[in-house]
Amino acid sequence: MTRTDVKIPLKDVLKEMGVSRAAFYRMRARGQAPKLIKLPNGHLRVSRAELDHWWDGLEETA
Repeated sequence: MTRTDVKIPLKDVLKEMGVSRAAFYRMRARGQAPKLIKLPNGHLRVSRAELDHWWDGLEETA
């Protein structure tokens, strides 16, 4: 599995982003958060590639 194939648990994504779950969902409602992947067991993940792409997008708008 390559680094870009890794699926990160939402709690770890929130920690990396430095935001609360509520803030993340507000960002998501505005279309400003990385896309979530819902696993069959209901757990939420974000792909490493998606999170890296999201971070890169922030650099472009800053």
